[in-house]
Amino acid sequence: MRSSRGLLAGVVLSCALVSGGWLVKRGLVGSSVPRGNNARMFEQVFQRIAREYVDTLSDSLLYSRAVDGLVEELHDPHSSYLSPQTLARLSERTTGRYAGVGASIDVRDGWVTIVAPLPGGPALEAGIRTGDRIVKVDGKPIHELTVEEAQKLLRGVPGTKVKVTIERPGVATPLEFSLTRREIRLRSVQHATMLSNGVGYVALTIFSQESAADLRRAIDSLRSVGMKSLIFDLRGDPGGLLDQGVAVSDLFLDTGESIVSMRGRTAEASRSYADRAPQTWPDLPMVVLVDSMSASASEIVAGALQDHDRAVLLGTTTYGKGSAQNVFPLSDGGAVKLTTALWYTPSGRSINRKMADGDSDSAAPVDTTKPRPRYKTDDGRTVLGGGGITPDIVFPATPIVASDTSFVRALGKQVPKFSDALTDYALSLKASGAITSPDFVVTPAMRDELLRRMRTRGITVDSATYVQASALIDRLIGDEIARYVFGGEALSNRRLRTDSVVAKAVQLMTGATSQRELLGRAAKEPKITR
Repeated sequence: MRSSRGLLAGVVLSCALVSGGWLVKRGLVGSSVPRGNNARMFEQVFQRIAREYVDTLSDSLLYSRAVDGLVEELHDPHSSYLSPQTLARLSERTTGRYAGVGASIDVRDGWVTIVAPLPGGPALEAGIRTGDRIVKVDGKPIHELTVEEAQKLLRGVPGTKVKVTIERPGVATPLEFSLTRREIRLRSVQHATMLSNGVGYVALTIFSQESAADLRRAIDSLRSVGMKSLIFDLRGDPGGLLDQGVAVSDLFLDTGESIVSMRGRTAEASRSYADRAPQTWPDLPMVVLVDSMSASASEIVAGALQDHDRAVLLGTTTYGKGSAQNVFPLSDGGAVKLTTALWYTPSGRSINRKMADGDSDSAAPVDTTKPRPRYKTDDGRTVLGGGGITPDIVFPATPIVASDTSFVRALGKQVPKFSDALTDYALSLKASGAITSPDFVVTPAMRDELLRRMRTRGITVDSATYVQASALIDRLIGDEIARYVFGGEALSNRRLRTDSVVAKAVQLMTGATSQRELLGRAAKEPKITR
């Protein structure tokens, strides 16, 4: 569901792929480095540049660039030097925790806009709502700040206070809020709901510190209201912590079953992980959704469940990020992230796929001219190797049509203005109270009004191109109104209703009473033969 927006979601909504999949930290501080002729040569070059180069460069900058160059020459997109700031962001993603006011924000028309106040956070408890604009922080105007600059102002030490001034659609007078910062935990399960025919749906967005616990709670909640089968959505999930990939797999497998093995250069880097506890829901038939942006820990889970015949995989071949990284802290407060091992599924498949052009952060396309290696699951089903995890049923999301691509191309550098117009229109409808139900229908009149607002902002798009992309534009209008008028839950539900991959999963699962029956149905679907 998250990745089905394809090109437009990436361009219009500025979504980013994060290639996750890292391990626990171990220190390098104080490690001894052999000092032979090569080390002396480095010191000579360093000192010569420091003294003689035409521009004055500080020692700290030279050392930083030397480290960057050293790691870059590994030609491994997953190994890098992490500055203290980058390391802090990585830690936030992997732990799911930070200290602040608990609000997802973006910038629209130069104003910091609340996309969603987070459950349990100070912003939501104080009454801040989706669509509110922050115009001042501690009495200082913040127009034209970036998201990163605004986050710096709103975050801080737990227990400290920050005052924000809010402008709200439909309210004439600015609103003042005094918020006490506290630790915020970002939940990796953002959406869990019941669909039709007893089918439940849970999406996991990242493998952070408490993902397995979040997932268990979500599934138990759906079971309590009658869920008989599960769609587990890993599309767009970039991965994260290895131990959470193992813990999530452990929820669905039997004691002693292999989950993943690692093979590295050192004995410490080579190890295997197996299930430690009985299945939590052994009678729950399951379909796992994957796509080309399912990476790292997502692929570990998908591969383990497929190899043990515990789930039917549906979607497209995963990213192929089958390597493990260790994060080694350094004396400057930063760290170096290094690839130390490759991952293999229980059947022996390597998850890793060669990167395009050797050191790109994009996986190379599967070579369809060569036969792919074949492996067997526990029940003797054939699964494909060659990098990434290929689903049992290859079912791509609805492709973006030529008219949609033409519209995006016509927008070009005007995409930020288009996003501003879209949000401005949604907020105006929120202020007027014109939309009263999350099941609203986008009308031609609404499409015309968005075009008028685009023209007002100087956005130049040919009318014919706009009309030809009407289906896409209607979806974007609908999504934006759902987000800002009714909130993130309404947006997710709206997208689910038009998600062709989810619809295929529901069709496959309806009436299935066991995983074996579900696998039998999947076996009758068209297969990839290459």
